Amino acid sequence: MIKGARYAHTNLVAHDWRRLAAFYVELFGCTVVPPERDYRGAELEAGTGVAGASLAGVHLRLPGHGAEGPTLEIFTYSILANGDAPAVNRPGLGHLAFEVNSVSQARKQVLSAGGKAVGEVVTLVTAAGSRVTWCYVTDPEGNIIELQSWQPAMSPELRDS
Repeated sequence: MIKGARYAHTNLVAHDWRRLAAFYVELFGCTVVPPERDYRGAELEAGTGVAGASLAGVHLRLPGHGAEGPTLEIFTYSILANGDAPAVNRPGLGHLAFEVNSVSQARKQVLSAGGKAVGEVVTLVTAAGSRVTWCYVTDPEGNIIELQSWQPAMSPELRDS
């Protein structure tokens, strides 16, 4: 085990970091963690392995974890590589997940803000009897988001009535 390890952030590379950051702030209540980032030079090129790269962006504090919680780092590079579109079953980063009060309502809001539907809203029952209602959508740049809402397991006496 790596001594002192603590989760810090997840990075999204965006075509337009300001637009994508605004989406997460407005819909999910993320908050900007100043300062905005603007990096360039030999150290960035050496660290990223991308010759001539510069990047700009921001960290957003994720909701529900307090002032020291993890962040979503959104950067735009001056040089963007081509790649496959995100897919729910492609190896690598699959999705970001947000717990919400109403999956259907949150889905409508994401779609109205430029996101796209990936699948339908469904409810699954876990082995412990809890119910999770969830769906996949995308943000405006195609990154996959899971919206989820949990209901606790019913007690055996309620299930049998």
